[in-house]
Amino acid sequence: MKRSIVYSAAALVFLALSCTPYDNSIPDWPWADPSDPDPEWTDVTSSFGKLSDGIRVLKAPDRLRGQNAVAYAAVVDLSKASFDVWSIYNPDLDGTDEAFMTPSKFYSENGKPSIVINGGFFYEDSGTYYTSSLAVIGGKLYSPNINYASEDWISIYYPTRAAFIEHNDGSFETGWTYYHDADAHYLYSSPAQNSWASTPLMVPDATFPCEAASLNAKTAIGGGPVLIKDGKIVNSYRQELFDGPTGIMCDERHPRTAIGITADGKLVLFVCEGRDMTEGVPGYKTEEVARLMKGLGCVEAMNLDGGGSSCMLVGGSETIKPSDGSQRAVASFVYIK
Repeated sequence: MKRSIVYSAAALVFLALSCTPYDNSIPDWPWADPSDPDPEWTDVTSSFGKLSDGIRVLKAPDRLRGQNAVAYAAVVDLSKASFDVWSIYNPDLDGTDEAFMTPSKFYSENGKPSIVINGGFFYEDSGTYYTSSLAVIGGKLYSPNINYASEDWISIYYPTRAAFIEHNDGSFETGWTYYHDADAHYLYSSPAQNSWASTPLMVPDATFPCEAASLNAKTAIGGGPVLIKDGKIVNSYRQELFDGPTGIMCDERHPRTAIGITADGKLVLFVCEGRDMTEGVPGYKTEEVARLMKGLGCVEAMNLDGGGSSCMLVGGSETIKPSDGSQRAVASFVYIK
């Protein structure tokens, strides 16, 4: 999958080399004022048996944000429980024979962690397994975010895509990354302003789309889009090229999975059911998930893979009905021990 990067004249056109403020504006909502507090979630931790200390499991009310809901959030005190990532090993985006796993298989083969949720994006082709999303485990790169995208394989785009990062000092943030190679793996505070309707922008580098830091994470998981950055909803799905025919249907309601961190350092893992697996429960748009994560106190948050991949196990038990009818095997997980 790794391709040589070719610069076209059109791709060299850009407006500035310095960071510009990200446009945090979002459309009006078709229901009650989104600043209204969400109804109270119910603490159902005791329903799942013995879990690691520091974990609270919350169940959403049956009506949430103006619609029927089946949704759960695990809120984790990281001073008492540990956060980690598992991924297939695909550091060059060229595929592997290491097969995907279902959440239940991962749970049974990896010490039965208290919480397991699905991670980033992936695909399989003729028995070769690929992950499209960042994974850093113990400071080691297992996979970068995919570094190109196209809808016609004539115009090639180079999106900066979302990452949820634990730094070596224990702090967390969301950001946008671009991978050239092991010596040029960049982290940005704003995304490249890509659009399927516009000419591809230049390949991201140390100064474009803004001044970059080198990605140096202790733990990280990729996905997208970024939902909340520095306490503000951003939902950068268009800039990350998650819209259009090859996207993840951000403006439609589907099962979703998300990860975030609160101002006081609590990790939040979110999952919602959709596609009428429970009658009348459609799921949520990514903007709605951003609102829900903010309502749960998150100041940084990112969408993970959704649809048939969405799954959360608590103590090995499913919380939602997978929309495929059974658990999908996936390329990466976030888990709490």
